[in-house]
Amino acid sequence: MAIIRLGVPADLPAASNVYRSASLSNAGDRDNLLAHPEYLVLGPEGLAEGRTYVAEEAGSLVGFATWIETGGVFELEDLFVDPGWRRRGIAAALLNRIAQVLRARGVECLEVTANPHAMGFYRAAGFIDRGVVDTVFGTAPRMTLAIH
Repeated sequence: MAIIRLGVPADLPAASNVYRSASLSNAGDRDNLLAHPEYLVLGPEGLAEGRTYVAEEAGSLVGFATWIETGGVFELEDLFVDPGWRRRGIAAALLNRIAQVLRARGVECLEVTANPHAMGFYRAAGFIDRGVVDTVFGTAPRMTLAIH
């Protein structure tokens, strides 16, 4: 099982590789992302601010998740697993760690603007549909997970 730990700024290069490979692994998103490579660059803020948890397996960073708080709303900002490491419970473990951390802070729910291709995962994790929102690439489902 992967080791889940708080990410540090030095994890940015490895997390960036996971971000890019995971993002481009979805054929439904690939063309839009390649046409807008600026969306394939992972910012350093989550790691620098202590909001990113990483998954390590066999000495390599294989996934990460980041939360953000804006105006009292806590959101799962990123959740990415290297394509070669998927379907091993890593995304669920990362999500559980984020929920655990936020629950300890008194947060009652976590929101996400879900990639439509990941709906099965989010529903299996307990997220509930709350509507749709506009994104740069069209509409996307908005979902909420009770974590209290």
